[in-house]
Parts: sequence; C-alpha cells; structure tokens
Amino acid sequence: MKLEDLGYNDRLEKFWINNNLSNFEKGRVTAEHKERYIVRTTTGEFEAGITGNMRFTAKNREDFPAVGDWVALATFDSDFALIHKILPRFSIIKRQAVGQFGEIQVIATNIDYGFIVQSVDRDFNINRLERYLTICNSSKVSPVIVLTKIDLINETMIAEITDNIKARIKDIPIIAVSNETQIGYETIKATIEKGKTYCMLGSSGVGKSTLLNNLSGKALMRTEPISRSLNRGRHITSHRELVVLDNGGILIDNPGMREVGIADSTSGLEITFDKIIDLSQYCKFKDCTHVNEVGCSVLEAVEKGEIDKASYENYLKMEREKAHFESTVEERRKKDREFGKIIKNYKKDMNKNKYYGN
Repeated sequence: MKLEDLGYNDRLEKFWINNNLSNFEKGRVTAEHKERYIVRTTTGEFEAGITGNMRFTAKNREDFPAVGDWVALATFDSDFALIHKILPRFSIIKRQAVGQFGEIQVIATNIDYGFIVQSVDRDFNINRLERYLTICNSSKVSPVIVLTKIDLINETMIAEITDNIKARIKDIPIIAVSNETQIGYETIKATIEKGKTYCMLGSSGVGKSTLLNNLSGKALMRTEPISRSLNRGRHITSHRELVVLDNGGILIDNPGMREVGIADSTSGLEITFDKIIDLSQYCKFKDCTHVNEVGCSVLEAVEKGEIDKASYENYLKMEREKAHFESTVEERRKKDREFGKIIKNYKKDMNKNKYYGN
C-alpha cells in the first residue's frame, strides 16, 4: 500500500523534509488500545508505543497520538515500533472527556468529513445533531448527516424527519440509508472520495459498524442483532479503527458516545448557530446573554418564530457548557502554574542548601 492511499500528501512531505526526519519511517495510526497503537506503513502494520520523552513532555491528552495521526516511528523488529513524533494535524475532532472536568478527549485527527450518524427510530434527536455539528464545525471538518434504519419507517415519515432537520440545519448534506436493504448506499458511496478521511460520529446502536462492514464488503467490526425490547442495536465497537475502502476512501469507526460534551467550540457554535450570532449584533446591549434582556434581537426573533425555539434553547445550553468548560480549564491551568512555582522554589532551596553545605 502506498502512503498516498492512506491520505499522505505534499504538505506532510514538506514538513518531513524540513524537520530532517529521514531516519524514521512514515506511518498512520489506524487503531488505539490504551496507549498502544497500531501504525500502518508501506511495509506493513506495527504495534507501537511512544518514547519516554514524548510521555514526559506531553502537557495533555492532545499531545499523545490518536487515530488518524501521521507519525515518525522507529521499527525494531517485524511488528514493534516506537513513535517519536506526531506530524502536524490539519483537523482534530475532540470533545470534553467524560467525567474529567477540563480535560479533552481526542476522537480522531486529520479528518476531512464527519459522518453524523443517527437512526430514524428512537435515537433520532435534532438537538444531538446540532451538538455533533458544532463539534465538526469547531474541528474544521465538513459534516454529512447520515440517517440509518429507514427500513423501520415509511417514506412519509422519512420526508418529515428530513424536512424537520432542514428547518433547523441549513446547507448540510443528508443521506438516508438502510443497512438491511442497502437503500441509499449508492449515494453514500458516491460521496466518499479516494484519499479523503471520513469519521463516523454517533450514539451506540445506530448502525455505524454495520455501515462500515457493508461499505467495505468485509466483517471488520463485530455487530449484534437489534434488541427486540429496545428496537436498537447493541453497542459493540470498543475502539477507534481506520479502514481503507476498496474505492480508496478512508473510514474511521468510533465507539458510540453517550455524552457529547463540546470543547473549544466558540467558532463551532458561531457556525452552527450562525443566524443567532448574526442577530446578536443588533441587540441593545453588547454583552447581551439573550435570556431576558430588553431589546434582545435574538429573543424577538424567537417570539416571532424566525428562530426555532428548541434550537435557541439548545444554543443557550451549549453556551453555558462552553463557559463552564473554559472556566474549568483556566482553573486547572492556574493550579498547574502554582504547582510549577512550588517545584521551582523547592529546587531553588535545595540548590541553596547544597551550596552552603546544609
């Protein structure tokens, strides 16, 4: 397999040359298992770890390799390697780490398109669609909405769901598919371009792994039948994995997300809720919160039905989450700075005592 088949390009090659990395081998991270990585190169796949220096200098989880990363690695035998450097990422899909305030979880990197997958039965939720859309927009990833399990409802209901999405979410492609009958598969296959990387985002049981298996023509991800009691698939995928399809497209499957906490999403919110942001320029007060202020252009638009009320409420909720996340990050940074000062003073005192022979 050529590097170009994995998405390698001239920009990455220029960085490689400018940073004198010729002594290393080029590879792309295709899977991650608790800080152990599978890296694919032109010579095969390697299980890889990271160097002690990379671990020591990492400030947070974003400094560790992730699925989709291009890396410089040194190979030691037929199947093991050490990752020495991560090449610059042009996009990072990330969210708030579950249960870890102020921490970020990197989902995947160097992604061109995000397939936001929702089933049209019990999982369907436009508020959640807007969350995933915000993550894509803040990550510089082009979103595509994929509706699955359309065989469970009739065409009238599919049209109604599609119209409801378009009423709130503008100018985003929507593809409706059935993993059972494979209706819509020709459309989604035509969307996937050679050398481009696509990441599937969605809750558990919406059919992401089945979609990947059907697109690849192989049983790459284990799946289970739909639960009769819940009318939904059981979550099987436990890790992220990058797969090259026969048509040259690159697809990453993901474990289902129960929580979709947004992080670093100022630009993402501005793009997702652009109408609200545009109207906020005409509010009477510059620091308007769009909650109860007199002369708020956003509230006026909501009252007139020009902005969907549910979308407006979803925007406010995500704005509060963003503010809380940012304050938590700043608090963590403050503690890190204070701890750094303590260590610095401790070392200074130790050197002083050593000098005076104490």
